[in-house]
Amino acid sequence: MKLTHTRAVLLMVVVTLLWSTAGVVSRQLESAARFEVTFWRSAFTALSLLVLLPLWRRTGGVPADATERSPLGRWLHRHWGLLPESPAFWISGVCWSVMFTAFMLALTFTTVANVLIIMALGPLFTALLTRVVIGQALPWRTWAAIVAAGAGIVYMYGTQFLAAFDDASIDTSSLVIGSLVSLCVPLAGATNWTVVQRSRSQGESIDLVPSVLLGAVISSLCTLPLALPFEATRSDIAWLGLLGLAQLAIPCVLSVVCARVLKAPEVSLLALLEVIFGILLAWVGAGEAPGRPVLLGGTVVIGALVINELLGWRARSALPRIQSLEGR
Repeated sequence: MKLTHTRAVLLMVVVTLLWSTAGVVSRQLESAARFEVTFWRSAFTALSLLVLLPLWRRTGGVPADATERSPLGRWLHRHWGLLPESPAFWISGVCWSVMFTAFMLALTFTTVANVLIIMALGPLFTALLTRVVIGQALPWRTWAAIVAAGAGIVYMYGTQFLAAFDDASIDTSSLVIGSLVSLCVPLAGATNWTVVQRSRSQGESIDLVPSVLLGAVISSLCTLPLALPFEATRSDIAWLGLLGLAQLAIPCVLSVVCARVLKAPEVSLLALLEVIFGILLAWVGAGEAPGRPVLLGGTVVIGALVINELLGWRARSALPRIQSLEGR
C-alpha cells in the first residue's frame, strides 16, 4: 500500500503518541539510576531492531544492495540493511544516539513538560538547516506555523523558568542542566531529518531506517560504563524493555518512513504533538500537572499544526485542477 501524504501525516500522529509515553513510564521506575535508564532503553531498542529489520527487509522496506561493498559491508547489508560505507548512514546513526541518550538523561533532571518544550524547538532548527543545506523553499504557511509554534513554546518554557527563580523549592541548577541536555535533542533531530531529506533529493539508493539500530547501539555502549553497577529492579527492566520496543524501535522506524513522503519541516512540526501528548500523559499517569502557561502555549502549538496541515491539504487539492486548466 502506497504511503500518501495524508496517510504519512496520520502515521506521524501515531508515532508521536508512542514517543510521548517515555515521560510517564520513566516516572514509574523504582530504583534505576540516571545512566542505567538510558542504557537499558537503548539496549532493548537495539535488540528489538535486530528482530524487526530482517522482517522489514523481507517486506521490501530496505532496498536491495546494488553497489560494490566490502565483505563486511555485504554481510551487514544482507542481514540488517546496514550501509557502513554511506556517510549519511553514520551521521544519522550518531544523531539517533544523541537523541536517545540526551532525552532520557534530561528526564532525570527536570520535568517532562520542560524537556518536551525544549525539544519542540526542532522545527526552527530544521527549517534553518534545510534552507541552508538543501536550499528547500518553504511556503508561507510553514513559516507562519513555525513562528506561531515557536512563540507558544517560548511562552510555555519562559514562564516556568522565571517562576523557578521566585520559588526556593525549585532546583534551578537541575532545571538549567536538564534544559541544556534537552537542547541536544532538537539539534540532533534537525540534523537527522535534513540528512534523510538530502539523501532522498540526491537520488541515493540507500535506506536510513537501519541507522536507528546504529544509534541505539552507540547509545547503549556509551552509557554502559556509567550505568554500572546495575540497580534496576525487574519491574524497572520490564518498563524499560517496553520503552525500547514500543516507544523507540517501532515509532523511530515509522518516522523515517514518513520522512520519505513529508518534507523535513513538516515532520518536525508534526513531531511537536509529542509535547502535548507527553504532558497530558505525565499529568494523568504521573501527577505532573501542567500550569496555565503550558496549557495556553500548547493550544498555540496545536493550532499552528492544524492550520498548517489544513492549508497544505487545500493547496495540494487545488494543484491538479490548476494544472488541468493551464493545459487547455
